Amino acid sequence: MSASHGHHTFDYIEIPSLDIAVSEAFYRAAFGWTFNGYGPEYLGIVTPDGREAGGISMVGATSPGDGALVVLFSDDIDATHDAVVAAGGRIVRETFRFPGGRRFHFADPSGNELAVWGDPSD
Repeated sequence: MSASHGHHTFDYIEIPSLDIAVSEAFYRAAFGWTFNGYGPEYLGIVTPDGREAGGISMVGATSPGDGALVVLFSDDIDATHDAVVAAGGRIVRETFRFPGGRRFHFADPSGNELAVWGDPSD
């Protein structure tokens, strides 16, 4: 991934999928997207400039209202976690490690789920 990320900006979007291969074929045919493979349950979406700006994530089921996950970037994920809680957000998935760094998920006061990630070096 590119080293260029903006603190608290929209940085990444994840699309849920019931079948990774079907989703890959659809987005490749419809939009010409290319992908980075991260195993059988995740594909990174590569933009024309070579930046990975999204992903397709395997899920067990979907229901009305499910949709893409907006992922924000943070220069200090721990401080952002605390700010989300102080502002009234509800943590729905505590901070965890993944191949690109660390991430947590939260629900805003209306119940919308978003995520925040930070570099592994933070």
